[in-house]
Amino acid sequence: MKIALPDTDGKLHDYTLIGTPIAAAPMTSEANRVVFSAAHVVADSFTANDPSTSAIVDWDKTMAFRRYLDGLGLGIAEAMDTAQRGMGLDWPDALELITRTRAELPDALVFNGCGADQLDPKEARGLDDVRRAYLDQVAAIQKVDGRIILMASRALAKLAISPDDYLTIYADVLAACDKPVILHWLGEMFDPALAGYWGADRFDDALETALQVISDNVSKVDGIKISLLDKDKEIIMRRRLPDGVRMYTGDDFNYPELIEGDAEGYSHALLGIFDPLAPAAARAVTLLGQGDTAGFRNVMDPTVPLARTIFRTPTQFYKTGVVFLAWLNGFQDHFVMLNGHQAMRPLPYFTEVFRLADRNGLFRDPELAVSRMQSMLKMYGV
Repeated sequence: MKIALPDTDGKLHDYTLIGTPIAAAPMTSEANRVVFSAAHVVADSFTANDPSTSAIVDWDKTMAFRRYLDGLGLGIAEAMDTAQRGMGLDWPDALELITRTRAELPDALVFNGCGADQLDPKEARGLDDVRRAYLDQVAAIQKVDGRIILMASRALAKLAISPDDYLTIYADVLAACDKPVILHWLGEMFDPALAGYWGADRFDDALETALQVISDNVSKVDGIKISLLDKDKEIIMRRRLPDGVRMYTGDDFNYPELIEGDAEGYSHALLGIFDPLAPAAARAVTLLGQGDTAGFRNVMDPTVPLARTIFRTPTQFYKTGVVFLAWLNGFQDHFVMLNGHQAMRPLPYFTEVFRLADRNGLFRDPELAVSRMQSMLKMYGV
């Protein structure tokens, strides 16, 4: 099967698809890593709302995708940045998403993003505002018996003047959590407003504060996800975590090595890239649990160029590539995103994502993927 794809000069070249679709099969009980996919949401393409106003979600397609992930044995990290949380999806809609997923999949492994994003950083006057915002979200999520991922706060990053402010806010919020949570350290490459989080610009200083938060509240912490796109920083932190506290890799560039681990430990996974890579992730982690490390790497390593393309700078627009692949794979009928994010990448980005997805066997129906890619190229005048 062939498709004519343009190069950066607009010249067309035939590309022959070579990938064999990965069979979608659930992880087996042998899997020895906890694996979350941070799932995207599907926008309602027929809404009259402008992209810059309130999000309108296609709940049927959004829930269907979560059933698909659960069917593969993957956990779901709900209402995170992959779902455009804080970038199109506001707190009321995030809570509705959390509530619907809880009702739809009561037995699934689901942790939910809990932040302070209903508080506009420009309107925050003090740390008490941040505390109240966090506690309101904790209460709302726990009211539906949801588990929590404690997300970083833009308002806290703006208002905190020292590491002690982070220690105090996190202690107060964690005290209100009824079950152990996953902390989330999100780097500024994903959200520039989070620069200097934990009260420090240097990693070494920020690390000490984050570790102090964990050690001071260890009974309240299931683990921590760090998304810094730096494997060495993750490994340094992983080796210093208290016993029983998990490291969840959020490194969409180096996940095979980090999940495999070394003689001193390994990372579990909570990854946005495991939305489009879901069948590959399920297959690979099953092989790893069976002791087939080479098989795990044979599945995972070839996906890294795709991940690095999807998450290339400016990284905060990686969701465009995630939803693009969901559309090519038939999980939704259109390529429209909250906040108009479908327009945040250039055409060569999409053609490269197409090629790399094919090479990794990620098209469930190659004919459908080709047909949809051709319709997109027509929109660009190809």
